Amino acid sequence: MTRPALVHLIAAVRPNFMKIAPLWHALKAAGDFRPLIVHTGQHYDAAMSDDIFADLGLPAPDHHLGIGSGTHAEQTGRVMIAYEKLAMEERPDWLIVAGDVNSTAATSMAAGKLRIPIVHLEAGLRSRDRDMPEELNRLVTDVLADVLWTPSPDADANLRAEGIPEERITRVGNIMMDSYELVRPAIMADGYPAELGLVAGGYGVVTLHRPSNVDVPEQLDRLVEALVAVQAHLPLVFPVHPRTRQRLGDAGAARLAAAGIRLVGPAAYVRFMSLVAGAAAVITDSGGIQEETTYLGIPCLTLRENTERPITITEGTAQLVNAGNLLERLLSALAQPRQDRKRPDLWDGRAAERCVEDLRRRTASR
Repeated sequence: MTRPALVHLIAAVRPNFMKIAPLWHALKAAGDFRPLIVHTGQHYDAAMSDDIFADLGLPAPDHHLGIGSGTHAEQTGRVMIAYEKLAMEERPDWLIVAGDVNSTAATSMAAGKLRIPIVHLEAGLRSRDRDMPEELNRLVTDVLADVLWTPSPDADANLRAEGIPEERITRVGNIMMDSYELVRPAIMADGYPAELGLVAGGYGVVTLHRPSNVDVPEQLDRLVEALVAVQAHLPLVFPVHPRTRQRLGDAGAARLAAAGIRLVGPAAYVRFMSLVAGAAAVITDSGGIQEETTYLGIPCLTLRENTERPITITEGTAQLVNAGNLLERLLSALAQPRQDRKRPDLWDGRAAERCVEDLRRRTASR
């Protein structure tokens, strides 16, 4: 009997955890794969790591690289060094990386030089904004990947335009929807909104963390002013990312709190998604939340100049906004009757199944 194929699944930051969870469960159940979780430690806050693992039914990581924070170059370099050592000791048959964070590109570079086959989950997304560190990580990873699992037709088209051979591309759909369905009963049963005194459909959720929004004091001030204006029309709850909390400082946080905005700490996946599922609208600069709101049919005001997920605009509920037009766009979105939207193709909670089928086929042909 042949041994199961050894698969390293890279976990680094909150969005990665949700992406690898359904895949870990599907690979584990398949029997012909041995999935091991490698946590790089890029997110080390308990609510952004340990608690989410528990929510998603993931075991403790098999390996923890303990990288921590630092500049982009420091993080990338430390991940490369640590993962190269692990990969040489325990050479996997496949490395699966997800998304677009520093650990995604770093482990891909280390594996590529060791000639370990690389699979990129959520490949092909492009903002075409090279001021975004994530865009550079996407470009690097997709060039190195042997297999590119895409969530949408635009991602396929981007890869083809960049000269990626067709046989490397497989559209599997959006695995974030698998994560939601994995724990939907727990999300629906969670009482977090009520604990905060919120009524379903009567509040908005805010998330901010991108450097373009929180690292420039003048821009952050404009966003604080815009959120205070929104609060006068729609009660807001703001789970504050640790970096954003630091950038806001005591004065910024006090200004938001004085306006009545509920500032709370980062929440584990189930608790956070219970907030989103009950919201009238979401204000965010996150990539993944654009997808989740599209899946749930909730208006998403995306505080960015561009998005690597254009399908959330063309077929979803998202729109690009800025501090100057946020209130106007939000009120317009809230005034529109909530309609049942057609979800994008293959955003159906079965992406992990398609990933396993594709990986099994490719393993057999090697």
